[in-house]
Amino acid sequence: MARLSFREQVLRVREDAIVSSVNRLLADKGFDLMTVDEVAADVGIAKASLYKHFASKEALAAAAMVRLLQRTLTEIEAIAARPDCTALQRLDAVTRWALYTQLAGEMPTLPSHNSSLRAELLASKSYLDLLMEVSERLGEWIVQAQADGAIAPELPPEVVLYTVFARACDPVPAFLKAGGRFSDEQIVDWVMHTCLQGLCGPVRSGA
Repeated sequence: MARLSFREQVLRVREDAIVSSVNRLLADKGFDLMTVDEVAADVGIAKASLYKHFASKEALAAAAMVRLLQRTLTEIEAIAARPDCTALQRLDAVTRWALYTQLAGEMPTLPSHNSSLRAELLASKSYLDLLMEVSERLGEWIVQAQADGAIAPELPPEVVLYTVFARACDPVPAFLKAGGRFSDEQIVDWVMHTCLQGLCGPVRSGA
């Protein structure tokens, strides 16, 4: 692999800082309240310099989502490598990771209805490829968990998949954490119980 020039290294470091800032601001404020000026100020560069890397606010958000999906895929691969784990335990582990990431303030949130943002995401091959790969990997675990009898086979697999995805933007963990009465571990255990076991039956920790 050819070595990057010093200028290319500087640009890459700056771009990484920009995406990290966007990720943090999206997690804290959401897409609608985040501004390009705010990102530039947070990184410590001029707004014009930021636009040399990303052409719009939507492009910034898309880059943050690509970063998130890359992290998610890395986590999935690490979980898949664990020996003696059932499919349900793997789904439990990746969902817990998403919840802890959210509680740490590192989970970007995007509006469900925004035509310009949707167009930007659909135009991003990196985003679509990563989303498809993550969905396929989780889908394999879901189908296996249903075959194992651990998840109701009557449920369409996409219903289970969207339920797992929804935990990344679930408002319940943030509300519980804001109250200051519960630990992150308690919050994650309780949310996982309602996600995988429902609201009926005894509460237990872990998968």
